[in-house]
Amino acid sequence: MLSHFPARALLRSIAAAVLVILGACAGTPEDVEGEPIVFPPPPDEARFFYERTLFNSANIKELDATTRLRMAVTGEPIVGRALAKPFDAVVCKGRIFVSDTVERAILVFDIPGRRYFEIGRKEPGALHKPLGVNVDANCNLYVADGSRAQVLVYDADGRLQQTIGGADWFDRLSHVTPTPDGSRVYAVDTGSLDSQDHRVRVFDARSGVHLHDIGTRGSEPGELNLPRDVAIGPDGALYVVDGANFRIQVFDQDGTFLRSFGDVGRQSGQFSRPKGIAIDAEGRVYVSDAAFGNFQIFTPEGQVLLYVGSRGAKPEPAKYMLPAGIDVDEDGRVYMVDQYFRKVDIYRPADLPQEAGFLGAWYGPPPGQ
Repeated sequence: MLSHFPARALLRSIAAAVLVILGACAGTPEDVEGEPIVFPPPPDEARFFYERTLFNSANIKELDATTRLRMAVTGEPIVGRALAKPFDAVVCKGRIFVSDTVERAILVFDIPGRRYFEIGRKEPGALHKPLGVNVDANCNLYVADGSRAQVLVYDADGRLQQTIGGADWFDRLSHVTPTPDGSRVYAVDTGSLDSQDHRVRVFDARSGVHLHDIGTRGSEPGELNLPRDVAIGPDGALYVVDGANFRIQVFDQDGTFLRSFGDVGRQSGQFSRPKGIAIDAEGRVYVSDAAFGNFQIFTPEGQVLLYVGSRGAKPEPAKYMLPAGIDVDEDGRVYMVDQYFRKVDIYRPADLPQEAGFLGAWYGPPPGQ
């Protein structure tokens, strides 16, 4: 009974419970020991800090001290829409768009607006199997729907603008990227083991007209084998994850082969199961690898700079069992999706203060205060 419980012990118990609640909230930019997780580790100069993890829609909310204390004392759970099987993520001006193949929707974490909403639940534009996602410079959202075999285009608030393709156009649609001005769409047709249609299909974004294809099945320069993802660099070049050839191939936007880098292996700079790709404002290339449980960072020419993360058996920060999509936002923050652990880890560049950039709103007062 509380009447026989020493006051100091009670306070210590409550304080410990509060710390447990704080540790369970993805808003803490620290590991369970309270020390920042840094890449590369000391004594090397820090380049990235692990910052946060998204598990569900409740993670977008900052809990005040009173709410946290009540949760600690009563055992009240953190309630929200959990990620069920996230596949990919893209970020534009602080809005984190996460495709979820089980939820059959895009889960949107609007950090500056402190709100959560979903895209693709209803017609027009109901999603069946949302896979790769990307945005143009105006934050219009492009979704590769594997079951519909279409690219669906929405505005940033989820209003359907356009559909591209259809069952006759793709063997296995998996990813998509538009040009920044939204004039062209590059859609990855991963193909299958008995298909020759391993390619990137190019469309006029506004009319939906098919323009041309990039690649055919093979292992020679310019040929593709189970392509996985595609991204456009600040130089306008097209970077394609050539999955079963264990390399990144680079083309101009009309499909002319420029160069490639990477090969199969387990050393730094090699690939085992490359999945997602993203490119930052400086042209550095980020590639997730499902077998390594990490992402590697390269120069545009393919020189490896750093790897971040490792395989793990628990959903801990910077630990991965089945990493998939990856993105880099305007401020240099990196977002890494893990399908098995059902999470999105967020990393912050070491030279970016936590209050800076679009996600800095997480550390400031809510809008209007």
